[in-house]
Amino acid sequence: MASLSPSKQLFEFCAGAVSAIQNECDSILSSTEQSGKISLLECGPALVDLLSRQASQIDNYYKELQSATPGEAKIPPEKKPLILKRLGDIISIAYSKFYAFLFKDLPICWRQLYTDASILTFCLKLLWTPYIYDATKGSGVVINGRFNDAECELSELVKTLDLALILAGAAGEQRGSIWIHKAFELLQVVWKSTAPLTDAPLSERPAKRKRLAQTPGSIPARDVAEVNGVFSAAEPLTPPVRHPIPRINFMPMEAFQAHMDNPRDSKLGPEPLVIRGLVDDWPALTSNPWSKPSYLLSRTFDGRRLVPIEVGRSYVDEGWGQKIVTFGEFLCQYIDPSLSEVQGERDGDNISASPQNGTIAYLAQHPLFTQLPSLRNDILIPDYCYTAPPPHPSDPSIDQPELDEPLLNAWFGPPGTITPLHNDPYHNILTQVVGRKYVRLYSPLNTERMKARGKENGVEMGNTSLMDVGVVEGWDTISDDEEHQLSEEDLTTFKKVPFLDCILEPGDALYIPIGWWHYVRGLSVSFSVSFWWN
Repeated sequence: MASLSPSKQLFEFCAGAVSAIQNECDSILSSTEQSGKISLLECGPALVDLLSRQASQIDNYYKELQSATPGEAKIPPEKKPLILKRLGDIISIAYSKFYAFLFKDLPICWRQLYTDASILTFCLKLLWTPYIYDATKGSGVVINGRFNDAECELSELVKTLDLALILAGAAGEQRGSIWIHKAFELLQVVWKSTAPLTDAPLSERPAKRKRLAQTPGSIPARDVAEVNGVFSAAEPLTPPVRHPIPRINFMPMEAFQAHMDNPRDSKLGPEPLVIRGLVDDWPALTSNPWSKPSYLLSRTFDGRRLVPIEVGRSYVDEGWGQKIVTFGEFLCQYIDPSLSEVQGERDGDNISASPQNGTIAYLAQHPLFTQLPSLRNDILIPDYCYTAPPPHPSDPSIDQPELDEPLLNAWFGPPGTITPLHNDPYHNILTQVVGRKYVRLYSPLNTERMKARGKENGVEMGNTSLMDVGVVEGWDTISDDEEHQLSEEDLTTFKKVPFLDCILEPGDALYIPIGWWHYVRGLSVSFSVSFWWN
């Protein structure tokens, strides 16, 4: 495949997936014996048959293009809406099952069905874009002017695969996430190489060219190129640090292990540390700076990739919610409104230069690096995450089975994002890449004084405190729905509980031992990465 053009590579890659899905479905339907492997048959033969029939029709399209003489290939668009509707029905049925189970208990066949139907949808939509036709050689394919909406189609292609990653975890042994990541990789190469037909960087375009209709949530490459600055460092509020967490320069792995093995207080266990110099050589802080919006946009199809965000100040607040938006929309509406000004000046639109209605949004505790491997390459797992940390100092029930690998999560948001006071069942290295964060920690020996929430609306919230540090300190006002839960005595008593605190600067790493209660507040635009391990 390496000797083929990028467009041809993408075409053959998709053709292979379509054929494989059809063959697997036909094999399942014709087999009289159940294999030991996880099978789509668990979703029912009717759905497998419906998926097979859609794959068969798409496969015919690809085979006709593969065998056609240049100038003779025609892809009739009449059946496209019906195939897309059938695939949409399959995706909807599979997704409805996600609500019938806890995600950890969801039979994987439904996740695979969602993923395979999404892959077929991607492969079908791709036929109506310029990305599989080699313009340099002249494909001779009759396309009926459908490339006029190429940019819109690109956003739809990205959305189709991203939803499979975010909602279904891109399940499937034969294709799944590996196939989707490869498809994104090929699509990125082809998209950048089709400057005359799509919204490519300005320097690669013809001198005069009619601009394509802009897709909501994306930022044109010509505008991305002009976003050369860094995120604002403005801090609306900077809390004082009253009981500083000890700060040390980089320590060898053996010294860090000794810190955990030889605590000052054997009942308490290891204590928090701020470690400087641990992540200084990360590309995210050097050659591929996450502090530059232009770099992040270049890794997300100019902002077209989807991300799940939390909307609201804190996940315990009334009105808090979640939604999936494009990365560009997240940047423009919630992180850096000046990006909206850039786009607005280009498009002549009247776009507000302030966050949407003053609402705060947070990309929080999301496995972003599983979804976007290109960003994963910009960071390194600290060696400390391969040490042997102690169990919880006072409550063995909190300890979790040993992880095979550290769990990585991204935390990206504007000033004022809050992770309320809570504890985690793992040891944590919280690294600061962009901006500054205030962090306050309370000992696990004071757990009874944290006023844990317990179950709320059927959701276990026992690891989260009723105490709002921002309210206690006067940085925030208490919401009406919380007033009845806390008395003046509660607030006065909580103020007497000892704590440690710090402000994390770019390049800092904070070690948070298992069980320590912590409150985290974004002071400026902030991007952090957490590493859980045990």
